[in-house]
Amino acid sequence: MRKVIGSATCKPGSSGRVRGCSKKNNASQQKSPVRLGGGSAFGCKVGREPWGGVSAAQWGDWEWQYRNRIRSLKQLVSLMNTPVGSLAGCGSVAERYPLAVTPYFLSLMDPAEVGDPLRRQCFPDPRELDIFPGEDDDPLGEQEKMPVPGLIHRYPDRCLIIVTKVCAVYCRHCNRKRIWGNESPRVARGWLQPAIDYIARTPSLREVILSGGDPLLLSEGVLDLLLGSLRAIPHVEVLRIGSRAPVTLPMRVTPELVATLKRYRPLWFNTQFNHVREITPESTRACERLLMAGIPVSNQSVLLRGINDDYQTMRDLLIGLERISVRPYYLFQCDPVRGVRHFRADIHSGMEIMEGLRNGVSGLCLPRYVLDCPGGRGKIPLQHVSGPNSFDKIGGMD
Repeated sequence: MRKVIGSATCKPGSSGRVRGCSKKNNASQQKSPVRLGGGSAFGCKVGREPWGGVSAAQWGDWEWQYRNRIRSLKQLVSLMNTPVGSLAGCGSVAERYPLAVTPYFLSLMDPAEVGDPLRRQCFPDPRELDIFPGEDDDPLGEQEKMPVPGLIHRYPDRCLIIVTKVCAVYCRHCNRKRIWGNESPRVARGWLQPAIDYIARTPSLREVILSGGDPLLLSEGVLDLLLGSLRAIPHVEVLRIGSRAPVTLPMRVTPELVATLKRYRPLWFNTQFNHVREITPESTRACERLLMAGIPVSNQSVLLRGINDDYQTMRDLLIGLERISVRPYYLFQCDPVRGVRHFRADIHSGMEIMEGLRNGVSGLCLPRYVLDCPGGRGKIPLQHVSGPNSFDKIGGMD
């Protein structure tokens, strides 16, 4: 078996809304109507103006985007052309949970709108340091399910490898905020080989998921070695990659990367669009490249309060994904991670949204709304299970 070596380069009413959701303070409803396929719902975006001296070739280079990520509050305030006070109290947050935003993703935001749905996903918030009962840095108990470092074995026939701790953009609702930290090296070479060896001696494992961090921040060479080593294990039938790069760093999906991934089909690709404004010409192109290579692309959104937790916003997102051939797969209830309480939407409201969507969009647009149970007990569907407007049970749980 090849050794893995190398390093990384890194029921709706007449209004079209579900009862109880029309008064959400969602940014997408406060401005002009959403325009699918990359148009902004807001009147002003940061755009590329702050990077006026950057050529189109540089802007389209994923490594340039990675190297020039916004990593400090001072830099962020300068580029957004907003008062320093707008991020007051965020210094200690950024010290604990690092800040990273690609120029591309920042360019899609409205600098004057604090409730901008993209901005809220990646700007530090003092509420991240709040502590509440029932929350945990590792609510899914992933550390307890690691037979070797970096490999999570929660289900009998599949496992997940955390191949890197680095992301292009650090999403503030992330359920693995605990692993953010030192970005050098961007691939932990020490645990990849033990993980591969564990998979090789565990014949029940037929599916392996590469996650992180973001696996696409590994170089093509490292990905080739890793995927090749896994494909060489006879009982490994399916490979899967979980990455948000098509959304936050779409230029990473190069022809060269796609050619590497194509060699290891059947390979499935899961990404995370949370708002229709993330569907841009660039992210559409990234998904199209994967699809044209025979790699299915699915989406796993997170229900986020004030960002996408209303019927119309979620409908716009799901229809937008259908238009670019990305299949909605899961809609996750936000996990009880410490410091993300301000993102967690009410479960009953989420079920109302899904009930409306079942009558308002085609089956191709419908994800499964699920709760990933704390303690690693698996995913439970969140849905109506009795009479109309009854929420006595959630996914079969009393």
